[in-house]
Amino acid sequence: MTLSALKIHGIIPPLVTPLSDRDELDRAGLERLVEHLVGAGVHGLFVLGTTGEGPSLSRKVRREMVEQTCGLARGRLPVYVGITDTSLVEARHLAWQSVEAGAAAVVAAPPFYFPAGQTELRHWFDELLADLPLPLLAYNIPSCTKIAIERETLEALIEKENVVGLKDSSGDLDVPSDALALAAEKRPGWPVLTGPEHLLAEAVALGASGGVTGGANLAPRFFVDLYEAARAGNAAEVARLQALVTRLRELYTIGKYGSAFLKGVKCALERSGVCSGRMAPPFDAFHAPERERVARWMAGFAETGYLPG
Repeated sequence: MTLSALKIHGIIPPLVTPLSDRDELDRAGLERLVEHLVGAGVHGLFVLGTTGEGPSLSRKVRREMVEQTCGLARGRLPVYVGITDTSLVEARHLAWQSVEAGAAAVVAAPPFYFPAGQTELRHWFDELLADLPLPLLAYNIPSCTKIAIERETLEALIEKENVVGLKDSSGDLDVPSDALALAAEKRPGWPVLTGPEHLLAEAVALGASGGVTGGANLAPRFFVDLYEAARAGNAAEVARLQALVTRLRELYTIGKYGSAFLKGVKCALERSGVCSGRMAPPFDAFHAPERERVARWMAGFAETGYLPG
């Protein structure tokens, strides 16, 4: 897909990675997940991100996830591949595998082990982008990488033709707001996507192109409806749906660790018959008490009509 043909907008779910065993992809579950998302009218598929447990997966499973998702998408939706890695060589290698599989673009956050400075980060992006076979979205998620993509670095990235947007998961609405203002000055129309679900409508109202919302794995049509209402400026519908965001986010509080969000979404998908709830190490799937709480949450949220099945 050419740069001019790639339209980055709307709801782009960051897919969970269905696993049938520690190092085995649940291919049947992945197929059901993709069809569930495509049928709900999402605008793209993002694999190997935070919600997809990308850094915890083996190279084998990463490659299979890319190849299988691209094959299942069959050109109906663009597939974006997370190539974030501590190794520049590995990130570039996965980018080349992604273009062979038919992906539309790659997504990269800063390398996440050693705390780099902004000058070093800009040099890292320069090296990553050299002869990169696909367009790239920069991914700002300082809670996981120890470093934010700050203004000077963002300005340098906006000016690079093959950097085609920003995904911001900082949780600070000022970040996409500032990025949109900078893009309006330097590169009008440059896409900015938001990750936090509770900020989606507000970010779209500011001019963001859409959202990469983990809860869209479970309730994709809900997030499509929220995006469309925000884009249309339908304040009453946004207010109604925003109240449901709060209810949806109750699922993420069932576990007691930082992984509760991932476990909650996967557990609910398993209970819906979509895919396995198995987690990649070091995480464990929910045990019986948490699963019972997920079941109770699902029974309540089902009245919205947004859950699978």
